Amino acid sequence: MLARPWVAGLYRKEPFADEILPYQPESVLDRWKTASELRKRKFDCALLLQNAFDAALVTFLAGIPRRIGYNRDGRGLLLTDAVPVPAKGSIPPHESFYYLELLRQIGWLDKLPSEPLIRLAGQRGKMRPVIGVSPGAAYGTAKQWIPQRFAAAALQIAGQLNAEIELFGSKTERPLCEEVRSEILRLGGSAANLAGDTTLEQFIERAGTCRVFLTNDSGSMHIASALGIPTVAVFGATNHITTGPTGPLAQVIRHDVECSPCLLRECPIDHRCMTGVEVDRVVQSALDLVQISTL
Repeated sequence: MLARPWVAGLYRKEPFADEILPYQPESVLDRWKTASELRKRKFDCALLLQNAFDAALVTFLAGIPRRIGYNRDGRGLLLTDAVPVPAKGSIPPHESFYYLELLRQIGWLDKLPSEPLIRLAGQRGKMRPVIGVSPGAAYGTAKQWIPQRFAAAALQIAGQLNAEIELFGSKTERPLCEEVRSEILRLGGSAANLAGDTTLEQFIERAGTCRVFLTNDSGSMHIASALGIPTVAVFGATNHITTGPTGPLAQVIRHDVECSPCLLRECPIDHRCMTGVEVDRVVQSALDLVQISTL
């Protein structure tokens, strides 16, 4: 796997990844050094899941004899297998099918699966009595459910399951997580704010042992659901049909309004898609998923 350092941890324990090669292209020299390293290893084939021109250029410079990827972003001449981009409506809407269709067109899949299912196979640990909460979202505040409601929901679920609460996020999301923690304290509970204190690998390890996970549409959501953890995701500004979590233990909660999904970073009006999602719905959904997971 050739991966940017900030996502490399996703593959660290996966059985399909024999080795992780970090890729941090900050200059032309960095790209040439990476291409030289790949050339030494004499790879037979490169599957490019990125759409970027850069990915095709590096593998071309590396002299890898078969280079597979979608024919877009002006990189067709650098690929040996320039696969046509699927026509709109020709594949199911979830974005995972975009990548699976690439595999189907080159003959690595006989057919697309009937349902999307994204899984991290090697990273589930022994379950702890912990409610995981990730109240942030990198794309913007329009995707974020109300912090006070995250706090109330987590506290109610923790009370029902006799569990502790751990808050997760990036370093920049630490103030948001602290806001949630302060509200939990105000309501008489307790929580640990781990935002910015864990590497990606450490987050995956801890998330993979949670009893249930509460989140917005975020990277944390995809990781938690891919680990098979009961995951409740609050959606508003984004499209749950195309980017929602997958699997039977993932549940999307949303409030139907005429302007959703708007795909905006910030809500220009009253954030009605999120204010319409009540705490009780999230709590009940989480408890239902936990019960299903024990069957």
